[in-house]
Amino acid sequence: MKNHKKLYIKLMLVASLGLTSSCNQDFLNENLTTAYSKDYYKTEAGIQTLVVGTYYQVFDLDKATEVPLTASESGTDEFHAGGDPSNWTWNSYTSGFAAFVTVSNANTIAANTNWDNLYTGIGNANQIIESATAIASTNPAIKQTALGEGYFLRAYNYLKLVSQYGGVPLKTKVSSTVELEFTRATSQAVFTQIIADFTQAYTLLGAFSTPGKISKDAAAHFLAKAYLARASEINDSWNSATKTADLQQVVTLSDEVISHHPLATNFADLWNFTAPDGANEKLPELILSAQFNSNVLTTGGNWQHLYFLSVYDKQLDMQRNTAGGRPFSRLAPTYFVYNVFDHVNDSRLWKSLQTKSIVNKAVAPYVNGDLGIMYVINSATDTRFAKTKNISTVVYAKTGKTIPTVCVAYAADHLGLMADVTFPSLSKFMDGSRIDMTNTKGSRDLTLARSAETYLMAAEAKIRLAKAGAGAYADALPYINTVRARAAYKSSEVRSAYTDGSASWTSAGQNGIAISYIPENSYYESNNIPTVTTATSLTIPSISSLPAEDNAVITTLGYSSDYDRMLCLVLNERTRELCGEFLRWEDLSRTKTLIARAKAYNPEAAANIQDKHLLRPIPQTFLDAVYASGAPLSSSAKQAMQNPGY
Repeated sequence: MKNHKKLYIKLMLVASLGLTSSCNQDFLNENLTTAYSKDYYKTEAGIQTLVVGTYYQVFDLDKATEVPLTASESGTDEFHAGGDPSNWTWNSYTSGFAAFVTVSNANTIAANTNWDNLYTGIGNANQIIESATAIASTNPAIKQTALGEGYFLRAYNYLKLVSQYGGVPLKTKVSSTVELEFTRATSQAVFTQIIADFTQAYTLLGAFSTPGKISKDAAAHFLAKAYLARASEINDSWNSATKTADLQQVVTLSDEVISHHPLATNFADLWNFTAPDGANEKLPELILSAQFNSNVLTTGGNWQHLYFLSVYDKQLDMQRNTAGGRPFSRLAPTYFVYNVFDHVNDSRLWKSLQTKSIVNKAVAPYVNGDLGIMYVINSATDTRFAKTKNISTVVYAKTGKTIPTVCVAYAADHLGLMADVTFPSLSKFMDGSRIDMTNTKGSRDLTLARSAETYLMAAEAKIRLAKAGAGAYADALPYINTVRARAAYKSSEVRSAYTDGSASWTSAGQNGIAISYIPENSYYESNNIPTVTTATSLTIPSISSLPAEDNAVITTLGYSSDYDRMLCLVLNERTRELCGEFLRWEDLSRTKTLIARAKAYNPEAAANIQDKHLLRPIPQTFLDAVYASGAPLSSSAKQAMQNPGY
């Protein structure tokens, strides 16, 4: 599935050339032999080409944009505004966030971009379903696999749409003429369609060993996700009749997926990218991934390595390099992210954030290789530091030299890492396979589903079943504790060890520019403790003995019931395990916890976020294009179709 781009271009030629196979003879007396007619979709090869092209459009294309971070990470408790303002509106919920999004620059994502992309994918999926159903073929690659993929791709996009916008127009047939009249289906109707489609996919698809292909397990994972979403708080006005059965399905499906996809031994294995198609892109934990390649002739690629990086190259002793990444600096972690981890025992904090960089533009008395930047992620009770940044009195023990730039989470003035655009970078998407330090095209795959999330979906379903009287809250703990057991430091594990996707550049620089990557984190400096090598435990023994970091969040948000406390726990655990993996906004929206958490933890969003922001605005471009009874919608009709409050 690494040739998505080439096949997608062919797919688009069919549409853009009017479904014709030759040019008008009056215009040019030549036959065009490179375009496809719609008849191509009546062949097995045509259907399979369409499937591969739709994989690219649905899974890959938006990863070369800022859509994933604006739709799924901005404006949450996990991230706040970084150093670049291109898409700050999506984070702050200011007046510029509306049916038209106020444009900051050419990088600003418009209100309609995600909507349009999702409906394009639905149109392609409809064509797959129609063609694979109609073809006179007994080939299981068409009648089962391609058809199952079509149902999956349609459901996948509708699940994104209903999660972002609520009820949306349902389009399940291929258009043969221009259509202008649409109405919004209810959320209930959209979920019914999603679950039917994922169920069809689950029935038709087989088990595949690669996360690059949609499999029965991928269908089961996302079908469970759809059931969980339908059973969540945002749908409580209508979901009572299906809620308990839906949650039982979540557990059954999740258990099936978990049995086929064991967790990676070490959390760091997931992010230890060394080359395209390398070992970390084939781990059994991975259920489905967006696939990319390193072919320099293809365009686009995975751009997510750009957006979560701190601007490190403005420091006196530092310069941009391939290992350090190209810092577009759109989003920075919030203090919720820093504080929700057990800093001593949970390895995921230190394996998800880059906390040290070495000098690579030496200015005396420093030489390349000296420690140049260190981020101290300490606790609020730590009184060792009197300043927030550029603390030149901290000595690096290995060289005996002071560290030129030290940024501290908690110092005497309590401004800390949010006082500047300098912050620990989320390193899950770092990509050392890029051809040079300015290139934006990344070639590492992007995980769309992995079984650690499946465990946490099952845990949440158990919590919800307990509230409904169909179990105990403690039933969720085995699922949560399995994920936490992997996260805990093991006996003899080196706690200062660190790796990310730029590790392949450690042996040499590029174009005469030294690297800034160091395989070391700030665990010991941040915790101010001696060397630790013994195994630790993150097991939660009972619902009455939740971790201190979870109790702190529970207190901040004012929860007291067992249900609210346990739901808070599982949402916290999702951050610890899945931070930055483009799931957060929809998790908080569906559970109706977005408002409280953004107010508590996102400094830019706190003043502006309102109940209306549980859903996105319907794009004005769509409303302006819709007709009713042969005429454009009136202003009042547009307002009636818009989500409340916009």
